[in-house]
Amino acid sequence: MLDSLIDHHIRKFPLTSISTLSPYTGLIISVVLLVFFLIKFYVLELFLLRRFYGAKYTDLDEINRRSFVNHHIAGGTKIIILIIAVYPFGDVAFGTAGFHTPVMQGSNVTMGDMLVISSQMLVGMFIFELIYRTKISPISVVRGRSLRYTEFNLNLGAPYGEHFGGASRHYHQYFSAAGLQHRISPLYCMGWFLPHLTIILYRVYPDSHHFLATLFRVACFTTLVGTTAETIVAMYLFGQLWSRWTLSFKIATPILHVAFSAAQFHGTRIFYRMWKKQERIIRDQPDEEKGTDVDSVDSEERGTTEE
Repeated sequence: MLDSLIDHHIRKFPLTSISTLSPYTGLIISVVLLVFFLIKFYVLELFLLRRFYGAKYTDLDEINRRSFVNHHIAGGTKIIILIIAVYPFGDVAFGTAGFHTPVMQGSNVTMGDMLVISSQMLVGMFIFELIYRTKISPISVVRGRSLRYTEFNLNLGAPYGEHFGGASRHYHQYFSAAGLQHRISPLYCMGWFLPHLTIILYRVYPDSHHFLATLFRVACFTTLVGTTAETIVAMYLFGQLWSRWTLSFKIATPILHVAFSAAQFHGTRIFYRMWKKQERIIRDQPDEEKGTDVDSVDSEERGTTEE
């Protein structure tokens, strides 16, 4: 019964624009990047990380220090996205709400507004990583670029559909369908917040091998489950909305999502390797300080946790 109601809601989803904020996504990303810079420069780097972590932060080399800062920004951003977007996404995708349904009764803020803002926060987080970090894996670059390409078409193309006369229905049809599927950032954040915390704790407690083995094991399984769940939901929505997609997006969407998921599964593999590495340290050399290849592993892991 519930499945039939959900299917009916998705298939009969109203053909409409996502949000009145869609034409201003460039401005939203600019504001997000400015906020990230202010937090990084005047809060994290200036005093907070030094005061909280002491020598564990100041003794890091430039590459690892930038990575450490970036994990704090990315982790905090994902918490905020979870707070503001879980309810709108769930109600729009599986409930009875539409993009223009108010978040609260009497509010001028709509579900679509919250989803647009959260998705641009996610894109801004990727852009900030590409700009700020000095060492990034190719997987991270490809994934960030593919997501930005998708968001560019989704957000910047949508408003212009209204100016092409007979093409208006085509544009609204696509952007209603694509918007519903691609606004899955809350699911991504639910599965991929822990990796940031994991790497932060790895820097703080590099010699606590039993703790790290448990932590990496949990991160491995949560990222695996999170990516699998995200893929299932995305492909379910993609299939339910199949008739509303144009041919180009019927081809491009699964290709981009497969590349996206492959990068995340690669991150799961990295955590599996780190988990097994810690177990070998415990088993073979419990008293000898022996770290993993932090630079390469963290670079690869960061490239896959930013979806």
